[in-house]
Amino acid sequence: MSKKPISAARAVLSPILSAAFPYTVPVLAGYGCLGIALGILMSASGFSPVITVAMSLIIYAGSGQFAAVNLLLAAFNPIGVFLLEVMINARHIFYGLSMLEKYNDAGRKKWYMIAALTDETFSINCGIEHPPDVDRHLFMLAVTVLNHSYWVIATAIGAVCGVFVKFNTEGMDFVMTALFIVIFLEQWLKEKNHTSTVIGLVTSFICLLIFGAGGFLIPSMLVIFMALIMLKRPIDRAT
Repeated sequence: MSKKPISAARAVLSPILSAAFPYTVPVLAGYGCLGIALGILMSASGFSPVITVAMSLIIYAGSGQFAAVNLLLAAFNPIGVFLLEVMINARHIFYGLSMLEKYNDAGRKKWYMIAALTDETFSINCGIEHPPDVDRHLFMLAVTVLNHSYWVIATAIGAVCGVFVKFNTEGMDFVMTALFIVIFLEQWLKEKNHTSTVIGLVTSFICLLIFGAGGFLIPSMLVIFMALIMLKRPIDRAT
């Protein structure tokens, strides 16, 4: 195989990955800790590193994979598994709807970006302006690929370590909470108009009081989605 196509691909991809990498460092920290914890948990539950890595490549949903550990060990119940995973990851419906415009002209790249859309990737691609010298769709693709690779590598490390060493992973899930706080603060500081952010905060707080911690997510996402649709023009004019 000729080295010229490889060299050309490196010349194109290197600056794009370099531009995207700084934005994904908080995700690297969060995915690193949580992915290793998941890998260790999978190994402790009797799953091989191959299964763990395959799940991270294909499923690629942190909370869904943590839930899948017990589901795979329980009695066969496909309907129950389907309903539980839909409940856990239903928020991605709203993420996807809000990214329709951004992904619209991405060509074939959008199919992978849709499949690999996570909370953290959504936060970066939705809330951060790409560098002016980098193609917008290639930048979003680079963010998606980097975040996906962090998760796969971290779970692989955890799975291999779990075979040889036993760890206490209690409390490590707080890493994702800290990651969301960092991303939220970064977006708040860069926003010129905080209307949409305030809508999200107030709506989530009210739904938390009404529905409780176990059921507020879906109602709050519905209300936020409707509110942003109705207030789109005033928000656009203000920004």
